[in-house]
Amino acid sequence: MYQKPNKRLTGQTAIITGANSGIGKAIATAIGKDGANVIINYITNPEAAEEVANDICDDKLCGQAIPYKCDVSKEDDVKAMFKTAVDHFGTVDIVIPNAGIQSDHPLHEMPLKEWQKVIDVNLTGQFLCAKEGIREFMQRGMRPEISAALGKIIHISSVHERIPWAGHANYAASKGAIMMLMQTIAQEYAPIKVRANSIAPGAIKTPINKEAWETPEALNNLMRLIPYNRIGEPSDIGSAAVWLASDESDYINGTTIFIDGGMTCYPGFTENG
Repeated sequence: MYQKPNKRLTGQTAIITGANSGIGKAIATAIGKDGANVIINYITNPEAAEEVANDICDDKLCGQAIPYKCDVSKEDDVKAMFKTAVDHFGTVDIVIPNAGIQSDHPLHEMPLKEWQKVIDVNLTGQFLCAKEGIREFMQRGMRPEISAALGKIIHISSVHERIPWAGHANYAASKGAIMMLMQTIAQEYAPIKVRANSIAPGAIKTPINKEAWETPEALNNLMRLIPYNRIGEPSDIGSAAVWLASDESDYINGTTIFIDGGMTCYPGFTENG
């Protein structure tokens, strides 16, 4: 659960995509309340983005927050979002590509446009944000009084970067690719002190998966997949994101942190499969 902020990110600026609801909202709130300025990216529902920004800005000890509409699958949109961040806050220190979608079909019935749509947002969107983040880190240079790293990229992935998911080939493929994108970035840019890591949530209580937890029967069925016997909360992800963005995790690079209550331990095998 999210702990009391301790201002580990004061003086830094973060861009969080898909930040007006669910996991993105929790990350943006946690990052902002730990002192960072935040760009709250959204594609629909601007009122929700404004609400997140107001929640952060209402606390005078927190950072400032700006809602920003951007389609992360479009390079010009992403470039404009980074320019806005730099114009308002001077630079960008933390990039958290979180925006993601699902469009579920059996593979033999999946339209090409539904495959491409998910890959465009979930994978290309993360590539574009990471690319612009690295460009900004490099042109700005080190600020050792602010952070031990040149910049931090925290990819939001899924347990389905490891666990296959029948009927969701586009989604699972995008998440598996995020793992390789993240590790390649970490390998390539670690020498200049860029840190890239991923957070891979399991079942988290958000509106997008409401059918999986809204009734006692559905929740009980879900618990068969979670050894820890509770569904995750968005704040579980927010807490981890703040820590990964801070100097407390400075030696962590190229790693996926699974936040899943043990789902990746394959609980179906507790009784020999």
